[in-house]
Amino acid sequence: SFQLGVCPMNRLIASLILAIAVVSPAHAWGKTGHRVVGAIAQTYLSQTADSAVKDILGPEGMAEAADWPDHMRSSPDDFWRSEASPYHYVTIPVGMSYAQVTPPPEGDAITALARFRAIAIDPSASLEDRQLALRFIAHLVGDLHQPLHAGNGTDRGGNQFICTFFEEMTNLHEVWDELLINYQELSYTEWTEWLVQKITPDQLAEWAKARPADWADESAAIRDTIYPDTQILSWDYAYQTRPILRQRLSQGGVRLAAYLNEMFETAAPAAE
Repeated sequence: SFQLGVCPMNRLIASLILAIAVVSPAHAWGKTGHRVVGAIAQTYLSQTADSAVKDILGPEGMAEAADWPDHMRSSPDDFWRSEASPYHYVTIPVGMSYAQVTPPPEGDAITALARFRAIAIDPSASLEDRQLALRFIAHLVGDLHQPLHAGNGTDRGGNQFICTFFEEMTNLHEVWDELLINYQELSYTEWTEWLVQKITPDQLAEWAKARPADWADESAAIRDTIYPDTQILSWDYAYQTRPILRQRLSQGGVRLAAYLNEMFETAAPAAE
């Protein structure tokens, strides 16, 4: 059982658990977080990757592209309402690694990433399909760095962990998607500038070595440490989680750039 605060808060939480658990979306990072990951990646794109991105997206930068798949989830099209929904997360039970998990038939973030990679570098694919693929890649790399998008399979990635954050009724997933980021009151460009100037060459080299399954395993390991022992979250939780939040945004951006650099540089000779 959770350790709750005063009785009125207990009653408020109990009365709203069902409503929040049912309607809470399963996005990852919010608009700001995804834009930060995209903007950091833009900083580290190779010349080949930068040229390829511009060929596909035109004037649309990585920051704008990274948030697009969440925006499109409101589309009435069946692709967005049903098929694409499982692409935003992976499920890794406690004590397991992604390599030990069989992806579901409908796919997950890692299988989708591989699918969209193949489309993005396929010169015979339509421009529209390559744009969709590249936007998804930008988005999914960010998703895989949000700790609660490596769900444990029991609570919809923290969506059913009801809590308050500075007296706002919410759930743990939303806290990590948006509220911890918004708490800092920074624009995505401010976040990007502050994080990039602290990323060291050693971190760049080390983070770029990891592959998508490693990103997911890291998120699952972090996930198991960020469930609080109270449902009343405020200053202490924001303070304790800030280093994790900053690192995952930074790693997401660096790794998105590394993924795109490798992807387009490998594909370049075949595309000539």
